[in-house]
Amino acid sequence: MENQFFIDSEYLSKEALEKKHRLETDPSSRKDHMEYLPDMEVIDSDVMEKVMTAMEEYDYSKYTAVDVRRALQHETCSIEDFKALLSPAAEPFLEMMAQKARRETSKHFGNTVYLFTPLYIANYCENYCVYCGFNCYNHIHRMKLTREQIEHEMKVIADSGMEEILILTGESKSQSDVNYIGEAVKLARKYFRMVGLEVYPMNTKDYAYLHACGADYVTVFQETYDTVKYETLHLMGHKRVWPYRFNAQERALRGGMRGVAFSALLGLSDFRKDALATALHVYYLQRKYPQAEMSLSCPRLRPIINNDKINPLDVGEKQLCQIICAYRLFLPFAGITVSSRESAQFRNGIVKIAATKVSAGVSTGIGDHESKYTGKDDGVTKGDEQFEIEDGRSFCKMYEDMSEEGLQPVLNDYIYV
Repeated sequence: MENQFFIDSEYLSKEALEKKHRLETDPSSRKDHMEYLPDMEVIDSDVMEKVMTAMEEYDYSKYTAVDVRRALQHETCSIEDFKALLSPAAEPFLEMMAQKARRETSKHFGNTVYLFTPLYIANYCENYCVYCGFNCYNHIHRMKLTREQIEHEMKVIADSGMEEILILTGESKSQSDVNYIGEAVKLARKYFRMVGLEVYPMNTKDYAYLHACGADYVTVFQETYDTVKYETLHLMGHKRVWPYRFNAQERALRGGMRGVAFSALLGLSDFRKDALATALHVYYLQRKYPQAEMSLSCPRLRPIINNDKINPLDVGEKQLCQIICAYRLFLPFAGITVSSRESAQFRNGIVKIAATKVSAGVSTGIGDHESKYTGKDDGVTKGDEQFEIEDGRSFCKMYEDMSEEGLQPVLNDYIYV
């Protein structure tokens, strides 16, 4: 399908077009991506240094079949074992990894699979990220749901039987400020037992406010842990500041959030190093905040027109399966989410091996759950989607399919007292 995103030049003013091209071609015109902006909270933490040192030192070409066999024989998976399992040398051992991962998953999660759905409430963005459908220079229909529209969307979703929702916005503080997000969380608490957030990174006090509104957990995509590559992909906006994004989960935990989720967008850079850094990010924060629930997502970069600018390292399904199995063996208690970017066939298979959570009834557009869930057109203008999904199954269909696969679909695993 032809991608409708990244169509900009004919719609931009001369001044905007000149600025865009200057950002793309002249690195000196871009702000230092490692330097905090004045409104960004700086926290004292050693987690970043540990993660980045390990990633920079990781030479996966040195691992052999002997290292992989040794890792698979160990009762627990050390950091060194995990490095071996992520390496190319482990690819011939994928079946053995999958069998062991399945045993670990069964031991800690039984045969359960958790279901949730995302709700995009706004698609305004102030960042220029060259691979993203929401970026500020893309000509798409922007929309921000009103309080009434948010509640209507939530009611449609809740009526389908869903009990967990993930609220998302574009990264625009001016259009989707903390109070706007907080009101959405309060509404969600009326309809859902679990409320997650995937919004722009915030300071600790803002996370504390959203937790008080009823948010349970926060998801932040680091996109890539490769700071050099990150600089070439995030050219403008708050998102350009790499370390502030890195520390978002820790600030969320300090703000009282019960859980946090992590992810690299596999394919933006060297996916083996990004997978290592993602897992170590979880590993070190688990030890620092043992009371917190932590999970990982495993999205692959979807094909886009700007592929030639990004030069992605393609991640095949077997390689994705290897990463997910390695995650399970290294982080046996962590949740693993596989998104609707992947095919139904892949998701049906991987939840029986290592993944524990899948999205259902997914839309990355704004205000279109009524039409997608009921087939009715409410006559309201819709906001454009962020990216194309591969698995468009409804909640009911996903529940049915997971049950037929011998799994137990779970809609909620937490009770407030």
